[in-house]
Amino acid sequence: MTGSDCDSMVKVAVLTLRLYAPWVHSLKEKRMEVKSLTAKIRNKFHVSIGETGDQDVHQSIVISAAAIVAHSAQGDSVMDEIVRFVEQSTEAEIVDEQREMR
Repeated sequence: MTGSDCDSMVKVAVLTLRLYAPWVHSLKEKRMEVKSLTAKIRNKFHVSIGETGDQDVHQSIVISAAAIVAHSAQGDSVMDEIVRFVEQSTEAEIVDEQREMR
């Protein structure tokens, strides 16, 4: 592929969020929160999403979402919307955010 061919290819926007949920005291509580939050995000934004870290740590939730986008600006927009949605949808605090465009 030439450079111009690569520019016209779709991109994958990847967002990883680390949340702190101080009220969670068991893995069962955590699973319920993660399942609810990821289902809401999946349904609203039509992205692939799952728990990607700290599965055995009660109060730490790490989720990652991936979306196929036409260009970087669209990816940034989707990631911004997901972050706003998470802030409004859970009492857990976002303590870290990582973004990647592939």
